[in-house]
Amino acid sequence: MDACRTGWVAVTLDEEGRFAGADTAEALGELLGRVPDAAVVAVDMPLGLLEQGWREADALATAMVAPHRSRVFSVPPREVWEADGYDAANEVCRRVVEKGLSRQSWGLAAKLREANACRDGGDHRLYEVHPEVSFAALGEGRPVPWSKKSWNGQAVRRRLLEDQGIVLPDDLGPAGRVPPDDVLDAAAAAWSARRIALRAARSLPDPPQTTETGLPVAIWY
Repeated sequence: MDACRTGWVAVTLDEEGRFAGADTAEALGELLGRVPDAAVVAVDMPLGLLEQGWREADALATAMVAPHRSRVFSVPPREVWEADGYDAANEVCRRVVEKGLSRQSWGLAAKLREANACRDGGDHRLYEVHPEVSFAALGEGRPVPWSKKSWNGQAVRRRLLEDQGIVLPDDLGPAGRVPPDDVLDAAAAAWSARRIALRAARSLPDPPQTTETGLPVAIWY
């Protein structure tokens, strides 16, 4: 699953790892409710907020997609995301990690809180992924050199998925209204979800960090 302008988009795979469908919903909880039999749900959103310091997962993911370091953002501690508004969050961020928070990062706040609430609330099918990390793994360790919004970038990403048997149809129905880069990200997340279900996935870091409640803080691929 991937966040998109209208909410969330999901790509599902069958037991053989082939495309089984795509769906959208305004709320993540609603979309999760539509896949009750899914063994694993991989979501492109930070899951697991530390009480202090930076997450190891983000630094390792940044290294994996280098030199395209801007494709990964570092997730500051929980206190930042609990702030009321960007100005307050930026002030807290400067205080706790001595670095400001970009407005682009704060733009994820509502969906980040939503995703973490789902997992903290007991839906432990949820695992964090980063599509660019997944695509780098699909490319045998080489990140895609072109932007996911470009023609070249989308063509390469679609081919990498097809090489794994994930063939996205030209007509996705209502889900086809979602921007193509979000659909491709959701498909990469689905590839990672299947690897997690098969216990073939790797995590950044390995072993994962954990939250105060013992939930993993890691990016899986």
